[in-house]
Amino acid sequence: MSGETAPELPPYVLQPIGWVESPLLRRAEAPKQGDEGSPEAWLVFEQGVAEGIRDLQAGTEVLVLTWLDRARRDVLAVRPRDDRSRPETGVFSTRSPDRPNPVGLHRVEIVAIQGLRVRVRNLEALDGTPVIDVKPLLGRGSER
Repeated sequence: MSGETAPELPPYVLQPIGWVESPLLRRAEAPKQGDEGSPEAWLVFEQGVAEGIRDLQAGTEVLVLTWLDRARRDVLAVRPRDDRSRPETGVFSTRSPDRPNPVGLHRVEIVAIQGLRVRVRNLEALDGTPVIDVKPLLGRGSER
């Protein structure tokens, strides 16, 4: 494919499986990373995915993928952590929420589970952010 134009692909559709309930309402309120002082938040799942969350357990860590719906999609370079003293860097080498496909990746700890509601810590996503997937953290060998 080097030097060639990519083939025309059909659009992809992501269907949210839930959303975030958080006291974080504006981007300026959110820490840069979840472990930098974010408040506890809820992941609220749609009824249609109840079977998928049944084995989640309090005390475990998971990866939550979100669609950063308030991010800019036309940004390809940023100054990491909005630090003007740092050189401009391509977004694919940063954790900036602004990027062509703004998928958020969050390592969180499950604190509690109440039906379709999962309370987590270390989530810096804003209130109302769509949740698109949850994945376990894999250990070495036997856990895979």
